[in-house]
Amino acid sequence: SEYRSQDARMELKTVCELILLLVVANGTPLLLSELLGSWLDTPLDGNRRLADGRPLLGPAKTVRGLTGSILATALAAPLFGLAPLQGGAFGLLAMLGDLLSSFTKRRLGIATSRSAPLLDQLPETLLPLLVMQPVLGMNNSEMLVAVLVFGIIDWLYSWWRDRGDAA
Repeated sequence: SEYRSQDARMELKTVCELILLLVVANGTPLLLSELLGSWLDTPLDGNRRLADGRPLLGPAKTVRGLTGSILATALAAPLFGLAPLQGGAFGLLAMLGDLLSSFTKRRLGIATSRSAPLLDQLPETLLPLLVMQPVLGMNNSEMLVAVLVFGIIDWLYSWWRDRGDAA
């Protein structure tokens, strides 16, 4: 991605690309879970529990999801003018944000795969966007809009998924 000045002008194309990268990074583990079920779903935390008796991360955070996200984002990166290594880094940062959310949710007693608005969306969006801001060539307005739109998409998906669990 070529360098652009960090002015207030917002490019719709850039915002859409950022949202799509976030969807690839954060959606791949969900897609793999739907497609593969329990096949290769080894928990990242090895089912460890901390002194509080709660899981470190929980069974939904898997090696398959982490590696799948990194690989899918690396493969998608050239579509957005990024090198595969940059895409893989974006996916890794998104997953690290997601793992931080899960760790925090477990400490707060929120069950695995249950929604926690803002806590679910902010780390997995802000971490890759902030760290990779120079590479992605986005300004602060574009980043803010991408975070807000992705947050709404993610919240709506979580609401839909959780609604189905309550039925």
